Amino acid sequence: MPVPRPRALPLSQEASGVALALVAVALFASMDAMSKGLSQRYDPFMVTWARYLSQAVLVVLILSPRIRTLGRTRYPLIQLVRSALIFGATLCFFVAVAHVPLANATAVFEVAPLMITALAALILKEQVGPRRWAGVAAGFVGAMIVIRPGLSVFQPMAVLPMLAAFCYALHAIATRFLGRDENPWTTFLYSGAIGAICASFLVPFHWSTPTIEDALLMTLCGAVGGTGQLLLILAFARASAATLAPTTYFGLLMATMWGYVFFGDAPDLWTVLGAAVIVGSGLYVWWRDQTRPPARSPGPLP
Repeated sequence: MPVPRPRALPLSQEASGVALALVAVALFASMDAMSKGLSQRYDPFMVTWARYLSQAVLVVLILSPRIRTLGRTRYPLIQLVRSALIFGATLCFFVAVAHVPLANATAVFEVAPLMITALAALILKEQVGPRRWAGVAAGFVGAMIVIRPGLSVFQPMAVLPMLAAFCYALHAIATRFLGRDENPWTTFLYSGAIGAICASFLVPFHWSTPTIEDALLMTLCGAVGGTGQLLLILAFARASAATLAPTTYFGLLMATMWGYVFFGDAPDLWTVLGAAVIVGSGLYVWWRDQTRPPARSPGPLP
């Protein structure tokens, strides 16, 4: 008599959200590795254009039956600002990885969650206690350990991931103003379209005709980034932002691996130490945020 095979238990909503977020983060790290390789042969402005153009095409293919409906937004100015900010973050990061190791750039960019905490206190007037402020300060110390300003190993381009993190943090704050009543697919549509438009204005000044192989790689880079954003939207539909927040640090592990495999960049002791301080600070601030009493968050702008 055959023994019945046990049926796999379905993943809970939150567990499936975490799984989707981890895949999204891995895709973003892969996109960054491709952009670094391409930026060694082409201007980073051109790589950014290819990334957003490919995402715009992906958006049209996925959302074409509903584009007219999803294009309507109650907050056009906020959608424009937040899309421009995420475009700026991408451009700064792509320019940075053309000059600094992938792991270093990613480690510095990981201060973004700490910047969100600081900006939420300054702009949204959220309550941030002294312990969380100490965690934010420690994270910035970690970034300085990686960047090492004033020393012979310092590169000015190493500051760009910090600027990218600042743009990303402002983008996250702007997204909070949209409220839950804005369709996330509308946000996805605006991010791809506005990024492609901004990049198209810049790319003629930085154009060089790619080979067929590199054109395909540029297309793949954009498709991977767009797919990552799509999976992240699905993840947030299944799990809370607080649950998904720590998954971002998986990207640092992936970036370190791709940097070593494809570019031979092994992080030095100071980079590892700085990254550990940044990740530890971020996890501490996240833990403190989970244990504090819930506070009312501001709704969308009138």
